[in-house]
Amino acid sequence: MAGYSVGMLNAALAGAGAYAPWLSLHTADPGATGANEAAGTGYARVQTTWGTPSGASMSGLQVAVTVPAGVTVTYWGCWTLVTAGSWGTGGPLPNSESFTGPGTYLLNAVLTASG
Repeated sequence: MAGYSVGMLNAALAGAGAYAPWLSLHTADPGATGANEAAGTGYARVQTTWGTPSGASMSGLQVAVTVPAGVTVTYWGCWTLVTAGSWGTGGPLPNSESFTGPGTYLLNAVLTASG
């Protein structure tokens, strides 16, 4: 079976970025539903601006996400809305981090497509 062209994958990524610009942090694998989202005082999803897809990859602008004390973040995700909304996708963080006090995680989200 033939695969998708890079142009088709780039178009799919552009659509995904328009669909789900709100980034989240998770304390464990979010699976296919966005489970295990971080919670607590000061935590909220942050909106990114996705760049132009190229080579079947697309990066979002770096965002600073407030993380409450006592939380360890290991995954990121993207959503349609700042609260509730629909889950898009996500992945493991390049650097998991444990916060003994309130802090900030600098998230550089990257979406890739294959086919």
